[in-house]
Amino acid sequence: MLYRSPCFIPSCCGLKVCQVLKSCSKPVDPSARWRCCPNENLLGFLIKSEDFSLCVLQYLPSTAVSTTLQLQELRYQMHLMSISAYIIPGTDAHLSEYLAPRDARVAFMTGFTGSAGTAVVTQSKAALWTDSRYWVQAERQMDCNWELEKDGGGDHIVLTILFGVCDHLQFPPLETQEEYAINLESSNRTLKSMPDNLIDKVWKNRPPIPPDSLTQRSWQTKVEHIRNQMRDNPYEPTALLLSALDETAWLFNMRGNDIPYNPFFYSYTLLTMDEIWVFLHMNRLTDELKAYLNSSCTGPLCVQLKNYEDVLGHLKTYVAQPGVKVWIGTEYTNYALYEIITPQDKLMTSSYSPVLTTKAVKDDKEQQILRDAHVRDAVAVIQLLMWLEQAVPKGTETELSAAEYVNKCRSQQKDSRGPSFETISASGPNAALAHYSPTEETNRKLTVDEMYLVDSGGQYLDGTTDITRTVHWGTPTAMQKEAFTRVLMGNIELSRTIFPSGTRGVNMEMLGRRALWQVGLNYGHGTGHGVGNYFGVHEWPVGFQSNNVPFRPGMFTSIEPGYYKDNDFGIRIEDIVVIVPVNTKYGHNYLTFETVSLVPYDRKLIDTSLLSSEQLEWLNNYYKTIRELVGAELDKQKLKEEKDWMLKHTEPFSSASVCSSSLTVVALAIALLHNLV
Repeated sequence: MLYRSPCFIPSCCGLKVCQVLKSCSKPVDPSARWRCCPNENLLGFLIKSEDFSLCVLQYLPSTAVSTTLQLQELRYQMHLMSISAYIIPGTDAHLSEYLAPRDARVAFMTGFTGSAGTAVVTQSKAALWTDSRYWVQAERQMDCNWELEKDGGGDHIVLTILFGVCDHLQFPPLETQEEYAINLESSNRTLKSMPDNLIDKVWKNRPPIPPDSLTQRSWQTKVEHIRNQMRDNPYEPTALLLSALDETAWLFNMRGNDIPYNPFFYSYTLLTMDEIWVFLHMNRLTDELKAYLNSSCTGPLCVQLKNYEDVLGHLKTYVAQPGVKVWIGTEYTNYALYEIITPQDKLMTSSYSPVLTTKAVKDDKEQQILRDAHVRDAVAVIQLLMWLEQAVPKGTETELSAAEYVNKCRSQQKDSRGPSFETISASGPNAALAHYSPTEETNRKLTVDEMYLVDSGGQYLDGTTDITRTVHWGTPTAMQKEAFTRVLMGNIELSRTIFPSGTRGVNMEMLGRRALWQVGLNYGHGTGHGVGNYFGVHEWPVGFQSNNVPFRPGMFTSIEPGYYKDNDFGIRIEDIVVIVPVNTKYGHNYLTFETVSLVPYDRKLIDTSLLSSEQLEWLNNYYKTIRELVGAELDKQKLKEEKDWMLKHTEPFSSASVCSSSLTVVALAIALLHNLV
């Protein structure tokens, strides 16, 4: 007879068993549900022994997950392959701390969703090992198919798990797979990796690889867009050769780690109207990546994967065909490839490939996520500047410790993937070297008596950042203050300029230098460069040099004027801006810059008497934007002290002492700009 009773005997999984032998006062949980037991259309199951038969009931809390079917299917797969015990680690193939939903195999098999746990299944038992953080959670989430083994934690438990399930044996901790194999051999057992994950075989509704939420355009869409440019070109190219590493990475929405600070991988691509060949190191390709690239077919949107070293031979074979013409970008194609494309009527050149010029214009999604990355990046830089303001007077910090600190701050931000270049952390005379980075031999202690320049950036899944700030913690000299203010004036003048669409950066670059030129100062580096969405921090072909392309809406560039006094100090102010349309009184095809770097400038270095009213208005509006956007992010991250610091350093400037004579000079500069366009 089957009994249903309010009497329950708690056990490890919060279930379970009722014997109707006496009355009990423990109430029934109204949120509980009754489940059929394995292989029985009953609400209970029968325990049999030599001397008695007892009916028990299986009681599950509402949070428990039924795992009977997946266990049955897994055990069937194990039987087919003569596997005695199957270990299910709580991580993915890359030992990641955070898992994609499709890699949460422990959760699928057990119902347990904690971040630390290892499961083992045999034909007769199933158990989960986890540490004390998750014991209660596991009891609530697992049904009675599973036993909870309370582990002290650590990665050494796999063999203890294995032998505990198989034979109830306990083994000491083992640290390496080699040690595992030796100990298993002594017990006539073999630890083997499986080419196919058995969990994936039984996981019918396993989540797919998620689409790239950081890109609006699929790689197929990008390929068709580039092919359309090839079709529209009057020189009628039949193929496009991509040599720059960021070209293939962008075209296929892929990233790698072959190059320090840059998420690139070694590759070439040869794209025709009906075929795609990608040349890379084949041993690094996963089955999922091959499937993502449609590599098993041969259609126009199927990527044929070739060894990296085969590009020369393949290109030579292609060029030998009649009626072909290969388009290359000369800025990034090496001579070994260039000389293969003969005779000349089979070669078409441009400075940049259509991939680079297309990539330079960010779509709406790319623009937004790059803005978002700069908001989080501003938090890290503000943390650095606040910390330095407090720490430098103590005399304990150096150029190297400051560089390490800003990298640490960035690493704590969402989607951080490390620095985008080696941090330029330069004090006093070291800052007079525009691209100095500290070493153990050159490292200087930071003091309140010297100017300090920090040029740093971060790689994030949604964007690449690059920002420079120059500060002084003591009393700057009059010359230092004037030089800084004139550098800032150059930054502001470029940032607030309105210009016709299609203007080249080189034609307005002098606006960044004009305030310095007025007093005989200058700088010897470029005024700006493009920047990407989790790409290179120097992304061509955008910028202010003669070989950069005309500005278009959606492009991002840095603006970074400076001044460097030999053996004394250096100043640079660098912000990233995005080109946006602007409404004017009479014309509609005009653009301007919108600053997306959001960190205040050092107030004590700004001489507002040198600023025009328009420059001061721009500065106050910029500070208002910082307060709104970064303030909200600081609130979100619960960084009250950093927010107070930011509010203090973004207080609006008074217009009482601004210069009234700058407007005429600016108007003359704008007139000159229009003559150059």
